Amino acid sequence: MGVDLSPIVEKHEITLESLAGKKVAIDAYNVLYQFLASIRQPDGTPLMDFSGNITSHLSGLLYRTERIVENGIKPVYVFDGTPPAFKEKTIEERRKAKEEAKEKWEKALALEEEGAKTYAQATSKLTEEMIAESKELLSAMGIPYIQAPGEGEAQAACIAKKGQVYASASQDFDSLLFGSPLLIRNLSITGKRKLPRKDQYVIVYPEQVFLKELLEKNEINQEQLIALGILIGTDFNEGVKGVGPKTALKIVKEQKEFEKILEFVSEKYKHEFEPYIMDVFEYFLNPPCVDAQPKWSAPDEERIVEILVKRHDFSEERVRNAVEKMVKGMEERGSQEKISKWF
Repeated sequence: MGVDLSPIVEKHEITLESLAGKKVAIDAYNVLYQFLASIRQPDGTPLMDFSGNITSHLSGLLYRTERIVENGIKPVYVFDGTPPAFKEKTIEERRKAKEEAKEKWEKALALEEEGAKTYAQATSKLTEEMIAESKELLSAMGIPYIQAPGEGEAQAACIAKKGQVYASASQDFDSLLFGSPLLIRNLSITGKRKLPRKDQYVIVYPEQVFLKELLEKNEINQEQLIALGILIGTDFNEGVKGVGPKTALKIVKEQKEFEKILEFVSEKYKHEFEPYIMDVFEYFLNPPCVDAQPKWSAPDEERIVEILVKRHDFSEERVRNAVEKMVKGMEERGSQEKISKWF
């Protein structure tokens, strides 16, 4: 879920076309969970092949990546590695929440209640098999991926800081705490989106958030931003009750240093920080990451057909059309050069 920085960040709407020619590191788990949650039947049942295997993630990966590439963007997907030990509590809480949502979904289906899909979306689970097949599909599409040593968002932020990609892309703001100079949101959900109410839609546009602008506007530095996130609550620690983004901003500006911030908050709000809170701070400041030089290649159409059509019963016509659009996007957006030059 990530840290909520919405009240203190400036979000700038852009178009997909404005990102043409740019390399963007995408938080793979973030988008795959989006696909698993949103690509479902009206009753909440995920997309499946004839054998009952869930394919929502593959459908989303193909068609959303096709649209991204069609607009000239060069995506590289970053997969999570081993989570830090202090994330175990959050992982367990999420597991329990999924179990509760599954019970509510099954009950809503049995009673034929409206809103069953909402419960179903909260049950999404990304398995090792799904992850492996997502990587296989990306390779067939000629799209690079990186296996992060730790958090995917940390790795994406790392290569963005090094200039190996233009920006990191995620719905969460955690990338900013990890130091990504530029965060792009809504990249995988851009377009016309249906609202929960019948026949109501909203147009979603990509958004840019600049780290430098965030820090300068709020008159804080990177370490204070991390402290602010910790006070609100992250995937690694509980937030302080009664402290939202604006209150947290006031505290970090007044107290300045992390140790003093902890001392002040502990006393005023009677909050007991986790014993590993300094490790959380250090993890955001210096996360583990690997050097990467992502390379793109031409899509292997027959391999894509093998994975999606022959193995998972996708429409061959639609799959081939998607590949054709990808190739066309590479040719047309690659500075009017041949497809090989695009790579």
